Amino acid sequence: MDRTHAKVLVVDDDPSLCKLLSMRLKTAGYAVETAASGEEALGKLARVHPHAVITDLRMGGMDGMSLFESINHRNPALPVIILTAHGTIPDAVDATNRGVFGYFTKPFDSKELLLHLEKAIGVANPQGAEENGKADWCEEIVSCSRIMDDVLEHAWRAAASGTSILIQSESGTGKELLARAIHKASDRHAGAFVAVNCSAIPEQLLESELFGHVKGAFTGASENRRGLFEEADGGTLFLDEIGDMPLTFQGKLLRVLQEREVRPVGANRTIPVDTRIISATHRNLEEYVADGQFREDLFYRLNVIMLELPPLRERREDIPLLANRFLRGLAEGAGVPRKHFSPEALEILVAAPWPGNIRQLSNVVEQTFILSSSRMISAAQVTKALRQEPEELLTFSDARDRFERDYLVKLLQITEGNVTQAARIAGRNRTEFYKLLNKHYLNPGLFRG
Repeated sequence: MDRTHAKVLVVDDDPSLCKLLSMRLKTAGYAVETAASGEEALGKLARVHPHAVITDLRMGGMDGMSLFESINHRNPALPVIILTAHGTIPDAVDATNRGVFGYFTKPFDSKELLLHLEKAIGVANPQGAEENGKADWCEEIVSCSRIMDDVLEHAWRAAASGTSILIQSESGTGKELLARAIHKASDRHAGAFVAVNCSAIPEQLLESELFGHVKGAFTGASENRRGLFEEADGGTLFLDEIGDMPLTFQGKLLRVLQEREVRPVGANRTIPVDTRIISATHRNLEEYVADGQFREDLFYRLNVIMLELPPLRERREDIPLLANRFLRGLAEGAGVPRKHFSPEALEILVAAPWPGNIRQLSNVVEQTFILSSSRMISAAQVTKALRQEPEELLTFSDARDRFERDYLVKLLQITEGNVTQAARIAGRNRTEFYKLLNKHYLNPGLFRG
């Protein structure tokens, strides 16, 4: 990553040392944010989105190692370099064993620190923003937001691991696109990427679709047919909407994942398969497990690594990029000159709530493209398209989950992450309130000013 695009968070309770280090980093071409304590640093992380953190070890309140532990819990990919005037070799060994990227004793060599920082940022951002755009593996993912950079950093590491991945995010956020990118980044990229929507296949056909069948296995089985596991052998099988898979079939899937072999319907022998599984759902599978709607053993088999794509409302800076990408694609597909959104129209797009996420944005862009008689799409046309969007009819469970999450986010915003105050407003004790926060993967620290 180019230094001019890299941001470093410097944490030190000594203002003069903090200023001196910031000047050295800025001279080297880095963008620098500072914090006077570990607590302040945690509050800034969600807004600053640094590529690396440099922190003093001994500070009043939270010390450098405690700050590292908190950062590592939230974002294991974010490198942390610790500076100390009281370091020893055992301290340095212990810190690096725990995952600290670098450990420097004051006074330190500035050139050595800069070289170490450059290495840290290079390791933490392997997918890279290349000179002319994103790296090939994720070039189809349109984004300029730091929150998406974090997701892609984790996705890159997950791709190399070869383990099962669960993508748990709202509908319309681009789960299949991310799964394809992971496949492309993996050592299985030469193999097939096979996608199947588990909610779109009737239960009685699911086994035949995934495992295949032999001729005569059932009425209509006029020939042998390979299942999707075999088609994806040596590649990746993407199981979309895994949360809708019937409970009665989940045990069969678990057995295949454990034994790494399938038995086609009607066959008397098994077939070995080497297939990587990436699954996705818009549902909260942990809640489904607790309610007995999803097998716990299968959940842990699928959820070796969990990735979560942010909803569009949390990455609004990407909306103009996405909207213009959709417009360009529509114009190229129709063989007509490109159209553009007026500045006022873009403002409306950026401010819209987007409950349907990127899929809804694509529909709105297509509608305005088709109905606009000029090459400039107006604010009025965008407003009309948004109002004409069919109201999304949610299940009771999904509607309750959405209300809970939005309500909790609003409380945390009002109280600036003060859990005690938020729980009191909600009429819940702290234990119950923390359970709700964990259920919706909400971290109160991200809301602190």
